Amino acid sequence: MSSRTLFALTTLFLALAGAGAQVAFAQPQQAQLQAAGSEIAFTTRQMGVPVEGKFGRFSAQVALDPKKPEAGSVNLTIDTASARFGSAELDAEVPKPTWLHAAGFPQATFQSSRIRATGPGRFEVTGKLTIKGAARDLVVPVQLAPAGANQVASGSFSIKRLDFKIGEAEWADTSLLANDVAVRFKLTLAGLPPL
Repeated sequence: MSSRTLFALTTLFLALAGAGAQVAFAQPQQAQLQAAGSEIAFTTRQMGVPVEGKFGRFSAQVALDPKKPEAGSVNLTIDTASARFGSAELDAEVPKPTWLHAAGFPQATFQSSRIRATGPGRFEVTGKLTIKGAARDLVVPVQLAPAGANQVASGSFSIKRLDFKIGEAEWADTSLLANDVAVRFKLTLAGLPPL
């Protein structure tokens, strides 16, 4: 093989490798969270009675091509001081150290590590949820559906509040306050590619 042929093959190989690298590292376009129509809510039980609340402030960075979900990512940030139950007494308690300790841990976060399709418009998002400095792995089922010019990502999952030291001291008694907390979300997103 002549040096000219070897040079040509090497150049071609490097060009193809570079093109492949560009494809491999290309990221989906970032979607924009629309506050109107978006919600993160939660339900727990105090002495068997459901108690519902929601977070008033949160942001999401979602990059997802529904046809290539494995290249996507989801990063969610929640302002812990924005938790509201609709009761002045409860709303004043939640930011305190016994509960969400908003002064010490102003944000709860979820960062995805993997996204995979599980059916038409359905995805499984694996990642790490961090609340009050404690991190736990989480798998979240997500349904994506068109809503006019936008898309809505919705789903629900459960956490154990004591894994995150939410409700310490006497409130660690699960006969008073259930350990399970059901979380549901609806994120209205602009700029995602169609399903």
